Amino acid sequence: MVHEVRGVVARSKGEPVSVETVLVPDPGPGEALVKVQACGVCHTDLHYREGGINDEFPFLLGHEAAGVVEAVGEGVTGLAAGDFVILNWRAVCGNCRACLRGRPWYCFATHNAVQKMTLADGTPLSPALGIGAFADKTLVAAGQCTTVDPAAAPAVAGLLGCGVMAGIGAAVNTGGVTRGDSVAVIGCGGVGDAAIAGARLAGAAKIIAVDVDDRKLEWARGFGATHTVNSRESDPVEAIRKLTGGFGADVVIEAVGRPETYKQAFYARDLAGTVVLVGVPTPEMTLELPLLDVFGRGGALKSSWYGDCLPSRDFPMLVDLHLQGRLDLGAFVSETIGLGDVEAAFAKMHRGEVLRSVVVL
Repeated sequence: MVHEVRGVVARSKGEPVSVETVLVPDPGPGEALVKVQACGVCHTDLHYREGGINDEFPFLLGHEAAGVVEAVGEGVTGLAAGDFVILNWRAVCGNCRACLRGRPWYCFATHNAVQKMTLADGTPLSPALGIGAFADKTLVAAGQCTTVDPAAAPAVAGLLGCGVMAGIGAAVNTGGVTRGDSVAVIGCGGVGDAAIAGARLAGAAKIIAVDVDDRKLEWARGFGATHTVNSRESDPVEAIRKLTGGFGADVVIEAVGRPETYKQAFYARDLAGTVVLVGVPTPEMTLELPLLDVFGRGGALKSSWYGDCLPSRDFPMLVDLHLQGRLDLGAFVSETIGLGDVEAAFAKMHRGEVLRSVVVL
């Protein structure tokens, strides 16, 4: 059986997206059909539309989603119709060298659905991050479905599927923030604010938010920042050092993805401190640092891909913290919209007017 649904499609580079008829097949072996209930508008979707990921147009956009499993294919275990799930783009294989060494969050052979979703004329679609959830239904690998407590609202639960998980994981998993640490976060969009929330969860004593926008700095305070620095008005490296006794922060999280802000993060950390890059750079960007400074300062320079998360471990835990009132996922939702409003949401995101617009189906 083929399911005819609505979906948000990017047909060509830089062109406005459109809502079109999408054909979704029944799940085959190892696959799951999911009725999407909500999907966040993430900057990665805009990267797809702009051709910044690859040129495999047309794309079925959307990936930060939650919904209900409608059917599963042959051989699927541990997942059944009716399960409330968050979709993830890191379905671990269990057999690669990372998985076999007990580090599945580094899995080198993650997988997606084998069958293709198509346009009405049969043109195959490339689903964003192997998900394609700006649609009434989507087809994914069963391992991309993580079952969580259905008491969580889909509009907030789905945010763990990408941006919020990336930020929290950058602080907790990659940065190893722990009780009493000083933490600086450069860039206070959705991912940066999630890193701030993660640092607060981990018990950081001082959390310094850095951005060029006072509105974003005010949002950062709501997520747990104890101090804010507007880097248009003062040198962020000097400000962070001044706030940390002249030493620099134990962990500095760079959530912008630019060489300039990465250098700020590098020099704003304490000796033997940790820098975490979670902001996504573009292919042409390069970084130059004095090698002696890299050697002499010690510590760790890390990149955080998807917050080094393991969805089966981290999603249920974070949903539970949300339901306990210890993690306000709802604070990330700036507005709820329909499928036809995605293009406008991209514009608001680009202007920095929202943390997350969330499509509710």
